Amino acid sequence: MRILYGVQGTGNGHLSRARVMAAALQEQGLHVDYLFSGRSREQFFDMEEFGDFQCLKGMTFSSAAGKLQIGKTIKQNLSRSILQDIESIDLTNYDVVLNDYEPVTAWAAKNQGVPAIGISHQAALLHAVPKAGTQWFSDLMLKYFAPVDVALGCHWHHFGFPILPPFVDVTEVEDEFSHQILVYLPFESASDVIELLKPYDNYQFLVYHKDNIEQELPSHITWHGFDRFGFKRHLASCGGVICNAGFELVSEALTLGKKILVKPLLGQFEQHCNVAALELLAAADAMMTLDPQTLSRWLKKANPQPIEYPQVADALVDWLQQGDWGNQEELSKQLWQQVTLPDSWR
Repeated sequence: MRILYGVQGTGNGHLSRARVMAAALQEQGLHVDYLFSGRSREQFFDMEEFGDFQCLKGMTFSSAAGKLQIGKTIKQNLSRSILQDIESIDLTNYDVVLNDYEPVTAWAAKNQGVPAIGISHQAALLHAVPKAGTQWFSDLMLKYFAPVDVALGCHWHHFGFPILPPFVDVTEVEDEFSHQILVYLPFESASDVIELLKPYDNYQFLVYHKDNIEQELPSHITWHGFDRFGFKRHLASCGGVICNAGFELVSEALTLGKKILVKPLLGQFEQHCNVAALELLAAADAMMTLDPQTLSRWLKKANPQPIEYPQVADALVDWLQQGDWGNQEELSKQLWQQVTLPDSWR
């Protein structure tokens, strides 16, 4: 079986899921080529497991000050380049396209009649799971951004639908420091993040952010650039996580039993839906702005019990090779039977 795996590169969540899948696919000895789109090649790091991957412009979104810019997003994506990207893909030698919300390979598969299987959190939103902020733009994006023949969604709970558990790869917790808080708010301005954290000098904040800081920081705030392995170590040892409402990092925090405070990217449909699900499950606290009062209350909370999700990627690769791709219910049931969810989630 020859596979082309298309991955949306605008967020690290898609990339994290692809890393878990890559290990499972390699273990089974399957031939897989990878294509990433949504950011430039030099913005990808630690990509050894993907071999000689392709990178195309694809489509992405624009944000500023913690809010999605819908008009600018539409304008920057309405170009001839996305059509040229789609036309440049030759799928003659592939049996199937795996797709994590990546538009170029999805549309190429549709145009060339090659089966496409979507593996993404966005696919879970095609079901009647908790949602918020539904609007015409979001509905169009879910339906047409990366169309596939079979859509396998993943979520923290199945909500009664054939949805898969999260794909999680975390560093094992050895030592935990309750007053160390990991902060990952990439869509917020660095200065706003610093002002939020300044008053709480009885905690140590480990901030990961793309912006460099020239000002001198208080001793209880340490600033980190991109470092995937350092981030995973801090995630394992911290006492809590403050982050945007993306899917993968929250999944990892739930797996490790970390308390979570999310601030969604305003106007981003998926993140608002994630907040709705987390609040329904009482699995995290949320703030719509960088709110000191919410932060103060959250810092005093205890950590929840870890949730042990199964090895979803291994089961999915077995299912993929069996070829009965229309049968998602049995795969979903098999995986959720291995999960002990908190009593409050039932």
